[in-house]
Amino acid sequence: MALLHILHELGLHSLHNSPRDTKILILQRFIRFFAFGGSTIVLALYLHAISISDAQIGLFMSLTLVGDVISFALTLLADGVGRKIVLGGGAMLMVMSGVVFAVTGNFWCLLAASVFGVISPNGREIGPFSAIEESTLAHLTKPEIRSDIFAWYVVIGSAGNALGKLTTGWVVQKLQSRERWSPVRSYQAVFLAYAGLGFLNLLLTCTLSSRVELHGHDEQKDSDDESESLISGIDTDSNHEMTGKEKRSLLPKISKESRIVLLKLCLLFALDSLASGLVPASLVTYFFNLKFKLHEGDLGTLFFVAGILSSVSSLVAVSLSRRIGLIRTMVFTHLPSAIALCLIPIPSSLSGAIFFLLLRSSLASMDIAPKAAFLSVVVQPGERTAVMGFISVVRTFSQSCGPVITGVLAQSGRFWVTFVVAGSLKATYDLGLLTGFRGHKTEMDRAERTASRQEVEE
Repeated sequence: MALLHILHELGLHSLHNSPRDTKILILQRFIRFFAFGGSTIVLALYLHAISISDAQIGLFMSLTLVGDVISFALTLLADGVGRKIVLGGGAMLMVMSGVVFAVTGNFWCLLAASVFGVISPNGREIGPFSAIEESTLAHLTKPEIRSDIFAWYVVIGSAGNALGKLTTGWVVQKLQSRERWSPVRSYQAVFLAYAGLGFLNLLLTCTLSSRVELHGHDEQKDSDDESESLISGIDTDSNHEMTGKEKRSLLPKISKESRIVLLKLCLLFALDSLASGLVPASLVTYFFNLKFKLHEGDLGTLFFVAGILSSVSSLVAVSLSRRIGLIRTMVFTHLPSAIALCLIPIPSSLSGAIFFLLLRSSLASMDIAPKAAFLSVVVQPGERTAVMGFISVVRTFSQSCGPVITGVLAQSGRFWVTFVVAGSLKATYDLGLLTGFRGHKTEMDRAERTASRQEVEE
């Protein structure tokens, strides 16, 4: 009985009973984040090894993030042209970028592959994947267990990211020490593996069923369960005609109510993302390499531990969100991590810096699953993909302003300033989120509280 209770608290029961498509989407995220994690360890080091200045590295990271606007266009069209098609196209962009990075060190070729392809400068999601997958998971999953599924979606992605960093760090170090490969050659081997993982994801996309599509699932039933109909008194024939028109429309409509919520969220997420852009994972690894002379293997181990802590903490967030709500979980876990981020560059010793890095990592990801769950219930089902895609691009544009600032500060010997500013911005975001959405009740909150009460009564 106790074991069943633990499995329920961790959301494993929900994951086990989830549809086959849900499991494939989560597996794809693991593979993709393994690739992102591996490339993050070597990206800034690779650019430095081919004689690109710190300021140019920062500019490179910023322009790479700006290129995510292409993902927004793909996201907008996903429900119209087909989610499987867009996910497959994103996987092909991963393959293209990996091949270019593996065969050339030309700055402009690399920049083009980053802007028009899929290369993550921060180890986090980039491309059209997240918005489409989260929207798909939302309509494949009942509201009362969505936080469980989103939590494992985040946890398994974080685990893949951590394993990618650990594997890449030590493989690169062994190639250089035992096989006598040059740093540039060993880094290019990583990007060749990155392309291979992108191709694997392409194959997995082909195995998804038609249920992942917006109209491949009983979306009308899902919509009825989650929100009241805004239109009444329309006869059956009119409803069929409307549905047909919606299916033929490539661009989704967003209601007035959703636009108001979207505006508030975009303002807050833009602030948080600017802070994240100041300290992307690739530049944090570069910081530890410059200040403490850590090699690739040690960097891989350090960020592997950070990734595992991040994964484990995400599971705690599931249980916590059931008890105090999604918004409070997001704020009360993210605010301490923002403070820890400010303190990372302060210690002069490696152990002190590692302590604050791991403290931040153990808390920073606890808001991701509640955030995804919250976004899935504040808009109507047919708007999810477009809204999540729009928010993703707003965050990406804000984030893209950060690396160029960090690059300039790093070149002038003020790398530490970026950590303090980033932490302060994230703390401001947390307080704004708590103030703006503290009283916001969602159906998921009510469903989860009802389920918890029923479980206690039983």
